[in-house]
Amino acid sequence: MTTSTPQQRIEQLRQTLDHHNYRYYVLDDPIIPDADYDKLMRELQSLEVTHPDLITMDSPTQRVGAKPLDGFDAVVHQLAMLSLDNAFDDQELNDFDNRVRERLNAVDTLEYACEPKLDGIAISLIYENGRLVLGATRGDGVNGEDITSNVRTIPSVPLRLQGTDFPEVLEVRGEIYMPKAGFESLNARAREAGEKTFANPRNAAAGSLRQLDPSITKTRPLQLCAYSMGRVEGAELPDRHTDVLRQLNAWGFRINPHMDEVQGIEACMAYYRKLSGLRDSLPYDIDGIVFKVNSRAIQERLGFVARAPRWAIAYKFPAQEQLTELLDVEFQVGRTGAITPVARLKPVEVAGVTVSNATLHNRDEIERLGVKVGDRVMVRRAGDVIPQIVSVVLEQRPETVEEIVFPTRCPVCESPIETIPGEAVARCTGGLVCGAQVKEAIKHFASRKAMDIDGLGDKLVEQLVDAELIDSVEGLYRLSAEQVAKLERMGPKSAENLITALEKSKQTTQERFIYALGIREVGEATARNLVQHFRTLEAIQSADEESLMAVDDVGPVVAHFVAEWFAQSHNQNVVQALREVGVQWQDESELTVESAMPLAGRTFVISGSLEAFSRDEAKDKLQKLGAKVSGSVSKKTDHLVAGPGAGSKLTKAQSLEVDVMDEVALLALLSEYGE
Repeated sequence: MTTSTPQQRIEQLRQTLDHHNYRYYVLDDPIIPDADYDKLMRELQSLEVTHPDLITMDSPTQRVGAKPLDGFDAVVHQLAMLSLDNAFDDQELNDFDNRVRERLNAVDTLEYACEPKLDGIAISLIYENGRLVLGATRGDGVNGEDITSNVRTIPSVPLRLQGTDFPEVLEVRGEIYMPKAGFESLNARAREAGEKTFANPRNAAAGSLRQLDPSITKTRPLQLCAYSMGRVEGAELPDRHTDVLRQLNAWGFRINPHMDEVQGIEACMAYYRKLSGLRDSLPYDIDGIVFKVNSRAIQERLGFVARAPRWAIAYKFPAQEQLTELLDVEFQVGRTGAITPVARLKPVEVAGVTVSNATLHNRDEIERLGVKVGDRVMVRRAGDVIPQIVSVVLEQRPETVEEIVFPTRCPVCESPIETIPGEAVARCTGGLVCGAQVKEAIKHFASRKAMDIDGLGDKLVEQLVDAELIDSVEGLYRLSAEQVAKLERMGPKSAENLITALEKSKQTTQERFIYALGIREVGEATARNLVQHFRTLEAIQSADEESLMAVDDVGPVVAHFVAEWFAQSHNQNVVQALREVGVQWQDESELTVESAMPLAGRTFVISGSLEAFSRDEAKDKLQKLGAKVSGSVSKKTDHLVAGPGAGSKLTKAQSLEVDVMDEVALLALLSEYGE
């Protein structure tokens, strides 16, 4: 039996851990459990403590080991890190293509490399003989800062390269960014600690990279995505830019999975439109698309102008942040009595949409921002997220600003406003005597994912309550067509349609009914779990908090809200009244597990567009059959439903050998079980 020396075992452990880091942080495809990885790391740490003379800077144990710095040293880039020219519409992108082809003597079409432009911080990484020796910021393109100690803490930055065919000297250029989920988590922790939050993921990434203490940087969820090489010595590179990126991936670097190569500028525009549609669903922020002539030989012929290459351009998306003025703050009352301050803004276009209102969340957020009426504020809108004020430009604060005064009484019913210890949200104590809460409760009850009452929109609900035709949800089912027809913009035909829709909605499912009741913290998934666990409404109504906590995803807070809601006599009366007017469903206890849940235990992911129904509708149908519908593909996924534009989820599903079905197969499956 052969035995290895400590040095041999240390090197073996380092190579093994480097490989698993590559699988986890670059390929998103781990092959061992975290516990096994931790065991290997502890063994390496123990050996290095015993043999400190064998510790090297490229060891996985040395990602954080440097002392806090007094400041950052200057770095001069031997090969300048140039910026890119920008295009803001199709014409400017066409003009770029025309300039390139004219300079190349009227080439018909060119192959372009297409890459999402990550909204982060440009970085230069220098490797010598495969080992990281320097990490530097872009700075002004010629002079940057040495942030090697901080860069080393980022798990997706390899401390040494994979393989053996790498150059003697390799400069990798990429973007350090913070994923959206990590950004939200970081800000949530800051709010809990009463600390300042970051305005956006880019600012969070920049602030994290410039920490003088690397141990702080290590706690920040940063990622690296490589997008090019700079200085290279001792090796020949592939002829095409996209092949260069694939080579970087083989050496251990994460590259963007949406990278592509296309022929001609029209295909570039199609790529831009496709990624624009995917932008909001990506797990990170992008602010445009970078198009590069893919041939490196042609890149060299084209050269540079001023501080930008002639062979590349960034086609920018509409800005997601803009400056505007806070004109006033109003306070709205939600269906649970939550008082939400809403900022009235001087209208401004953000991400292609005119924004005149933004949420301020709660009193704590107003105090944290230090915002006042009349301030110049930065407004952010990303995708379908409600616009929000993320910062105040104190340098532009006028002398006429006014403090925001939080009300002590409900602006709708004059009931006292209270704040429960431990909660940031203030609430009206009026309950169902508060007109706003009644209106919001009815709107929620009638919504598509609840009772799905066709034609009962928000404005009609407000008319019905204001006209004193209803004052609770069960009152909906006591309406007559004659009463409804007298309302503004409601004729006899519209009134009859509404009464028909109300009658139809009486036939529902138990989980929809429970969700429609509007119990705090009880969403669709929780309602479904309650039904699957207790089977009958009576069992849910009589369950105590301890019994409720036995339900999947129900913790002490949700259990308290459910038990408290059903303990209130007026809520019991509402449920009884709804049953008396004919709201009904097939009791889960009357169904066999097999017939009720034919897809139980199977996990689906839906990606891309569907034609027969929306993705939400497909999700609802699958969940009715007992399936779990997840938002991301993993080894636990059983089926990916892939429509046009499925993108990276399809790629990952294929790599994990997950079953992929198209919409036709999904329809056949649903039809098989009566959906």
